[in-house]
Amino acid sequence: MKQYTVAVLGATGAVGREMIKILEERNFPVGKLVPLASARSAGKKLPFRGEEVTILEAREDAFQGVDIVLGAAENDVAERLAPAIVQAGAVFVDNSSAFRLDPKVPLIVPEVNPEDVSWHQGIISNPNCSTIITVTAVNALNALSPIRTMTASTYQAVSGAGASGPIELMEQVEALSQGKAVEPKVFSHQIAYNLIPQIGGEQYQGYTSEEMKMQNEGRKIMHLPALKVSCTCVRVPVVRSHSISVSLHFDRPVSVEEVRAAIAAAPGCLLVDDLAGKRYPMPLDTSDQDLVFVGRIRPDLTDPNGVCLWCCGDQIRKGAATNAIQIAELLVK
Repeated sequence: MKQYTVAVLGATGAVGREMIKILEERNFPVGKLVPLASARSAGKKLPFRGEEVTILEAREDAFQGVDIVLGAAENDVAERLAPAIVQAGAVFVDNSSAFRLDPKVPLIVPEVNPEDVSWHQGIISNPNCSTIITVTAVNALNALSPIRTMTASTYQAVSGAGASGPIELMEQVEALSQGKAVEPKVFSHQIAYNLIPQIGGEQYQGYTSEEMKMQNEGRKIMHLPALKVSCTCVRVPVVRSHSISVSLHFDRPVSVEEVRAAIAAAPGCLLVDDLAGKRYPMPLDTSDQDLVFVGRIRPDLTDPNGVCLWCCGDQIRKGAATNAIQIAELLVK
């Protein structure tokens, strides 16, 4: 099998490290790994396949001879380095939001729209983590009847805010247990024993930037340009794995039995739906693996053409790192 030179941009962050772990785990044909990070990390080592690989500074001249760049850096870094990546002849699979809505850039969830890889022009975008988890869960239902509208509430783990999120949660729990005051730094309010119903800044009529991603990215991924989504994004004191409550509205009535059968057969999904047996998707069960668990399937009592469900997925893996590597696997097939 052909071997590829793969660069990981942002290799020292939570998603970058997970990308390196999953490249090894999935036995991706890496002939050479090139970890890239800021100047302060250059020269340090990262483990890969039983060896140590030296981190290089992420500069415009770092991409010569590279076949695939997996991006785990912020928007400004992705935008600055993307021209150099494309000019070097590499394909940039980018986890930032910089290019997601660019009409010239495919936005891919491999279980949903793998065919869109074919029209890339050197850049492919990885969607938002909650969007990936949600569309993986609901895309098979769109084949039963087109999804017209969707109401979603996301319950997003603190690790979605980066490696400092879980640290702040744990520190606050410890401080409060000792009767000490807490001072939020990562989050806008105390996150321990609390929910924060804002992720991102206001973007449209009171909806935040994170909330609008579900509609704007969902339309592009599922090829549903008229899809309407109302979304509320909430930060919750859970360490890992995002959960999403979804109400879907179709052209026709869709039975619970149809939905369960479609989810059970859908790639990337695991049906976990037994209310009497107290079996349903939960963050603890979905962490550190790549399936999206789907359950709590029931009729929407407000709409005869509606169905409600609950899904959970690991936002660091399937919601970011694994999805990017699945895209790279499509490229090398």
